[in-house]
Amino acid sequence: MRVHNFNYRTQPKPTSRLGLPENAVDRNRGVNHAVPRSKRVRSTNVDRRGPALPPETWYEPNGNSNGHYRIVVQSAGPGYRHAVTAEQVADRLSRLPDNMLSTLEVVQLSRMTRKKERFPCYGMQWGNTLYLYPIEEGLVEHYAKAPSMAVFNEARMFGGTWEQLPGGRWRLVWTAEAIRDFYLNNILIHELGHLLDHRNTRYTDRERYAEWFAIEHGYRSSQRPDLARRVMRRHHAS
Repeated sequence: MRVHNFNYRTQPKPTSRLGLPENAVDRNRGVNHAVPRSKRVRSTNVDRRGPALPPETWYEPNGNSNGHYRIVVQSAGPGYRHAVTAEQVADRLSRLPDNMLSTLEVVQLSRMTRKKERFPCYGMQWGNTLYLYPIEEGLVEHYAKAPSMAVFNEARMFGGTWEQLPGGRWRLVWTAEAIRDFYLNNILIHELGHLLDHRNTRYTDRERYAEWFAIEHGYRSSQRPDLARRVMRRHHAS
């Protein structure tokens, strides 16, 4: 595991207090911590309460980041690879206004485990930490049934290619460039939107805000502004 300390301002880097690695789901049962938020679920079993969430390391917020954060890089795990590097994440975040990063303390490139494979997702926000999950090593994702139209269109927006297979199955094929774009300008920004959303409490409202935030500060600011406007109009219409 590697830990990178980043300072997106020019101030000296403070000494960061290491978070204690524990199973966040077990540790925080009945404890008054923010509920972890995850969109980007790679399966279709999302109920009205939101998607199932993977067990994860919990980093206790110290509330004193002052624009400094660290990136923890875990081994991706057998058969998986990280879609982005710590340096790419830091570079992307450095292009955002300072106030958007003032409460961010940790970004973790997480390891895929057998337990986490039961709750596959691309990213998650919990407390003052953003988690980014690895992608299959061959950059091919398999779906047991047809993806929703929203998932289908979103992947295509960032260069993912869908292929229909016999038996109603589908697969999503990425290039290294496309999946990097997807993570840096969608997943990362979406989860940051959750971190900055202090108003909404319902799952659907938080997702709506994070989707808007990712389009406005990720997709739209980086590329294809005309298409981004059309996507936002369809989103508000729904």
